[in-house]
Amino acid sequence: YTRGTVTAFSPFDARADAEALRKAMKGMGTDEETVLKILTSRNNAQRQEIASAFKTLFGRDLVDDLKSELTGKFETLMVSLMRPTYIFDAHALKHAIKGAGTNEKVLTEILASRTPAEVQNIKQVYLQEYEANLEDKITGETSGYFQRLLVVLLQANRDPDGRVDDGLVEQDAQVLFRAGELKWGTDEEKFITILGTRSISHLRRVFDKYMTISGFQIEETIDRETSGDLEKLLLAVVKCVRSVPAYFAETLYYSMKGAGTDDDTLIRVMVSRSEIDLLDIRKEFRKNFAKSLYQMIQKDTSGDYRKALLLLCGGDDE
Repeated sequence: YTRGTVTAFSPFDARADAEALRKAMKGMGTDEETVLKILTSRNNAQRQEIASAFKTLFGRDLVDDLKSELTGKFETLMVSLMRPTYIFDAHALKHAIKGAGTNEKVLTEILASRTPAEVQNIKQVYLQEYEANLEDKITGETSGYFQRLLVVLLQANRDPDGRVDDGLVEQDAQVLFRAGELKWGTDEEKFITILGTRSISHLRRVFDKYMTISGFQIEETIDRETSGDLEKLLLAVVKCVRSVPAYFAETLYYSMKGAGTDDDTLIRVMVSRSEIDLLDIRKEFRKNFAKSLYQMIQKDTSGDYRKALLLLCGGDDE
């Protein structure tokens, strides 16, 4: 059961697709339309089969051909679609922590939104593919409370959802209230422990109780009491606890709002959520931003890049 916009294509013929792609990229000029239509309408597993058929038939690497025939954001999008699902997050994290400067935005987005099972999987894949420990890499590039919360999230030991204990809800809400609103400075550690380890259903109740006790949404307190990367990460965790699709709707909105587009974020979210919950993200987007995701992509992008993104989006929500 999935709330994705991209599902398995049927009837699927990997060899026929491989032949169509080869023809589209052979000789002078490239038939981008064929490339984008095929790659956006097959799911990731099928794209891997096409790549395998492509190599079998032509002795060529499909991703290498895409890289040499396409350019710019369109190329980035097509190559991202070809990345195997299981490695997508590990690859994004690897690139977020290499070289000069760390891309904290990527660390925040992925580690705040993925389930404990997904985080365990990312760590294993990272080790297999890059022969390095993800936690070591992240701690080497980050510091302070931001680093500590990332490490807590990397443990992937959040309590599983179960019966919620009202007494503990009350207790956590009081602890957060005292740590945030009542103290000079903030007891960040309390926020990190509670937000990083309690179950999702427990935390939703804690947020409601917090509002009752303090008269503030917990987001407002975090906003006032913390700053920088820690603030962004705490807010992302809170938003994902409330609703992962709403968090991604907001992420997409801000990737396109105002001057210039953060294409890396737009591509990463559209590709990584296309088979999981993009339908729910679209619904939240329409509800919260008075326009549809489809309309915003249409207004904000152009060319083959736009065509492909709109196909991934899968429809308008009037």
